[in-house]
Amino acid sequence: MQLIEALQRRYATKAFDSTKKLPNVVIEQLFALLRLSPSSTNIQPWHFVVASTEEGKARLAKGAGGSYSYNKSKILDASHVVLFCARTQIDDEHLQKVLAAEERDGRFTAKPEVKAAAHNTRLAYLNEHKFIKKDVPHWLEKQIYLNLGSFLLGAGLLGIDAVPMEGIDQALLDAEFGLNERDLTAVTAVALGYRADTDFNAGLPKSRLAADDIFTLI
Repeated sequence: MQLIEALQRRYATKAFDSTKKLPNVVIEQLFALLRLSPSSTNIQPWHFVVASTEEGKARLAKGAGGSYSYNKSKILDASHVVLFCARTQIDDEHLQKVLAAEERDGRFTAKPEVKAAAHNTRLAYLNEHKFIKKDVPHWLEKQIYLNLGSFLLGAGLLGIDAVPMEGIDQALLDAEFGLNERDLTAVTAVALGYRADTDFNAGLPKSRLAADDIFTLI
């Protein structure tokens, strides 16, 4: 599927066909989208809870109660639901895990001194957000949204319907999955699958601001 065609086709899906499931070949590509997303200094401050079983989706749907109940059917009827979680802090164990992965994947073979430079750069950015900007959780959450954007685009290119959902009870889901104990917190979720014929939003025209309103060409 061509890029503009995919952009025109994708939309925030409001109703999923519960009888249709994503094939494994598509799921593998969706996982690759999550793993290969860019992040500042390659810090990768994320974790993903992926629900595909009825039991798993029911657990995630606990976060769609009360004022968020409008999202419950999306979670239960979707083929898969991904809960995007952010690290609440970056400790030395995580920094070393990222560095070890980079070394394993061959990023330092040409110039071994690059390993120390990569670590020191990552640490410098982390310390800037920790001690100067004092916004580490916010900075890490930004990386989740970088991932979310590429994930939604990739799903669209694969012909998969999706809807991002900030309308969830993050604190409840933190408790449900024991996230805080692992220095993680729920941020947002994405339901994926195939649109239902009853989805009112599928037939509405896409609407965006005009190019002249959002571009300054210099």
